[in-house]
Amino acid sequence: MAESVAPTRSNLLARRDQLKLAGRGADLLKRKRDALISEFFDLVKASLEARRALQEASREAYFALFLANAWDGPESVRSAALASPTGLDVDVEVENLFGVKVPEVQPPTFDTTVPFSPIQAGARTLDASEEFRKLTEAIVRVAATETRLRRIGEEINKTNRRVNALEQLVIPGIRTQIKSIRSVLDQRALEEVTTLKKIKAKLEAKNEASRAPQDAAA
Repeated sequence: MAESVAPTRSNLLARRDQLKLAGRGADLLKRKRDALISEFFDLVKASLEARRALQEASREAYFALFLANAWDGPESVRSAALASPTGLDVDVEVENLFGVKVPEVQPPTFDTTVPFSPIQAGARTLDASEEFRKLTEAIVRVAATETRLRRIGEEINKTNRRVNALEQLVIPGIRTQIKSIRSVLDQRALEEVTTLKKIKAKLEAKNEASRAPQDAAA
């Protein structure tokens, strides 16, 4: 239901300004939404590619692990795993994308030095270690892409709700107020014209009545 406002010319002008502002706001939000949707679909493609890369890296890593267990032995693989660092530092930057703050995860960096003896570990274990580093990078890329995808998707929904609120509630409400104010002002103007006509008619009748005795005397 539209808010009741006093039917004055100042309110009519104010509501017209509000209507223009709301229209411009809706247009800006729609342009933002369209740009975010375009970015969203680009990210969907990147996400699917990152998923495929993750699946490939996972196959390669676990196949290398199978070979390392078979050739170097489970004890050698276990010793190498225990000697490897367990933590991973990932840098996260914030990108301003069409006014939306989106996290941008940087690729992880690994220490290239081997934390265990390559001679004791064996070539297959070293290969498995390298493949699992690639798998870790693939996991981070998937997480980074899907985090951005989710954040942009949330912003698209939020922007779309704002557009709908403007187009379906705010703008129609302002238009209803403008129509109501104009109706009252037009009615008042009609009443004023009618009143002026009556006053004019009375004055003319009075003048005619005052001139009648003078004409008779002449």
